Amino acid sequence: MRDAVIVEAVRSPIGRRKGGLADVHPVDLSATVLTALLDRAGIEPGAVDDVVWGCVGQVGEQAGNIARNAVLASGWPESVPGTTIERQCGSSQQAVHFAAAGIISGQYDIAVAGGVESMTRIPMGSARRVGLGDPNSDAIRRRYEGVEFNQIRGAETLAGRYELSRTWLDEYSLRSHQRAAQAVDDGRFAGEIVPVTLPDGTKFEFDEGIRRATTLDKLGQLDPVLDEDGRVTAGNASQISDGAAALLMMSGERARRLGLTPLARVHTATVIGDDPVTMLAGPIPATARVLDRAGLTLDDIGAFEVNEAFASVVGAWLRATGASEDRVNSLGGAIALGHPLGGSGARLTTTLVHHMRAEGIRYGLQTMCEGGGMANATIFESVAAR
Repeated sequence: MRDAVIVEAVRSPIGRRKGGLADVHPVDLSATVLTALLDRAGIEPGAVDDVVWGCVGQVGEQAGNIARNAVLASGWPESVPGTTIERQCGSSQQAVHFAAAGIISGQYDIAVAGGVESMTRIPMGSARRVGLGDPNSDAIRRRYEGVEFNQIRGAETLAGRYELSRTWLDEYSLRSHQRAAQAVDDGRFAGEIVPVTLPDGTKFEFDEGIRRATTLDKLGQLDPVLDEDGRVTAGNASQISDGAAALLMMSGERARRLGLTPLARVHTATVIGDDPVTMLAGPIPATARVLDRAGLTLDDIGAFEVNEAFASVVGAWLRATGASEDRVNSLGGAIALGHPLGGSGARLTTTLVHHMRAEGIRYGLQTMCEGGGMANATIFESVAAR
């Protein structure tokens, strides 16, 4: 049977909103990681059958099928196609799923999966502000009469449901920054980050959102976002960011013929729908489903990447699954590194497979919540450990 393996994975440094990547067009940011990906692998661009690219805010500079535009901006042959998909925050994790499915089915020999988001240049929610109507139709409003679709409200609901105090959320967020800072100091991201050349010719090379000087006291001084007695603050939520990531995928047999050593193979992939009001609890049933389909248990997994959309998302997942926090987001997460929506899934995969290789971990699991009450979950297996 054909399988799907990842032979190379790269990402840009993650820029803060209005930070180091603010002047970089998202098409050019995408082209940067695409070019670096194939350069590292030594693959000719014309061999790529398709580029499957995640992007959430598909308006303005990110409209018009940014995947295809990124291919053209990369200077790749015009024969290389590209398609852009949107599954909210899980867009580029879904891109990995689609690319894997195309490879396993024989539709692709070589594919690139990834994604991008410039939240500076295309602010979150831009597609809802262009004056073309409400995406929630009358039928949806009737079904959920009187209900507010609000991710921050969902994060508050999870915190209450799983008895996660404001202190716990802030303590977790502080650990995210500390872990990310330690990862930088230890050179753990050096193998995955590719520098971005800015319009002025300088290089942007480091994740910009890590706050080394933050403390629990500083986090505790931030006001709640919604209610006066709320628990969710800007400090225990993911950062608005700019970034891109890309993965080179093919069958294991093709990798062997090309003399390439895979980082990991896609073992099992799933996506699930859940309550769209709470919205953020999907990673819990998604994890259960992907483990069941893989024939594995939580104890088989050596590393987890659970997207830190909010600290309460990870906290709820930890409480529901019983997983050890030591194995979850051990290099920091979106609270410290940032959450460039359409690029985050591929960023998490990139970090996870490099971490698995560095630590000799056989199985890694990635999951993330998504708008509308969905969640992707993926199990990767180290090829060397098979």
